[in-house]
Amino acid sequence: MKQIPMLDLKLEYDYMKKDIDGAIQTCLDHQRWIFGPEVKALEDRIAEYLGAKHCIGACSGTESLVLSLRALAIKIKGEEFFDKSDEILTTSFTFTATGDAILRSGATPVFVDIDPETYNIDTGKIAEYCAANTNVVGIMPVHLYGQTCDMTAIMELAGKHNLFIVEDVAQAFGGGWKDKKLGTIGDAGAFSFFPSKNLGGFGDGGVVATNDDTTAEVLRMLIKHGGKDKYNVDHVGYNARLDTLQAAIVGAKLKYIDEFNGRRKKIAEAYTVGLKDVAGIVLPEKIADADHVFHQYTVRVLDGKRDELQSALKEKGVSTMIYYPFPLHKMKVFGSGRSKSFGSLENSEAATQSVLSLPMEPLQSEESTRYVISNVQEHLA
Repeated sequence: MKQIPMLDLKLEYDYMKKDIDGAIQTCLDHQRWIFGPEVKALEDRIAEYLGAKHCIGACSGTESLVLSLRALAIKIKGEEFFDKSDEILTTSFTFTATGDAILRSGATPVFVDIDPETYNIDTGKIAEYCAANTNVVGIMPVHLYGQTCDMTAIMELAGKHNLFIVEDVAQAFGGGWKDKKLGTIGDAGAFSFFPSKNLGGFGDGGVVATNDDTTAEVLRMLIKHGGKDKYNVDHVGYNARLDTLQAAIVGAKLKYIDEFNGRRKKIAEAYTVGLKDVAGIVLPEKIADADHVFHQYTVRVLDGKRDELQSALKEKGVSTMIYYPFPLHKMKVFGSGRSKSFGSLENSEAATQSVLSLPMEPLQSEESTRYVISNVQEHLA
């Protein structure tokens, strides 16, 4: 039976083997494992690619979010952490790291519902909440599945209410809004190099992009225990450096990012053409001004048939995933007054019961893509 994985990292490694092996060998030769030259080189290359003034490597995408918020607390409030009375608006339909980072920064996450067509935060709901609440200090939009949030509306709201923006770009490296790359539009952008991301390493890693000198300076202190001098520190910091080896691997893969994002878009286009007339599913929306890089191709399966379709595809050797089965506002970690929810969040809850992500391997063959399409068509016919 044919097997179609969600992602085939071995296939990708074989495709880039010469570049990756060469980068690893260079590290083995110089043995500079902490802040080796590959870290600075990667930061500079990503900054140039994104059009950002500064990029600061970090040990993970999660820590990139925490570091961004901590740096803004220090810059804006002159304090190490936000206060519980400080509210940061974000989506409930995302990975737990988004909300967890807000908690770890000292602030209170306020969960806002999503637009059911894009799965991203509903800017109308942001406007409603900000109009009636004065404790909001920032917004953390998540570019989910590689799809861009409406950054024009979000920036306008941030300007109107004097809010900062930290973009969660963990799933959208290389994506854009109008003429800007994601992660460079707000005050800071946090990226992940988790192996399954559009640009991933062989372990955890991340980077923060910012155009603000002060934010960048604080970030560089926070990643190494909180000071310019590790024996005489200024802030409550972390051991959150980007590992030299991961920087080398990500650097080797960076040259392929546009090619691989282009491959993802072609697979997505094939899915859309093949499934557009299939009843019972809703396909991803195309948004004007947005460059969707399809970290996932996620459909919504109607009439409660999502799990049935997933099981049927599994029997045919087609891997699928549910991102995400639980909204953040339903998780224990965000209970006991640690967070707030605005409204019913019915769209977020509905999404957890209906979304299904199809295989999105950039090197996936056209035959494999057709196989996935035909099996979805067959089951829902």
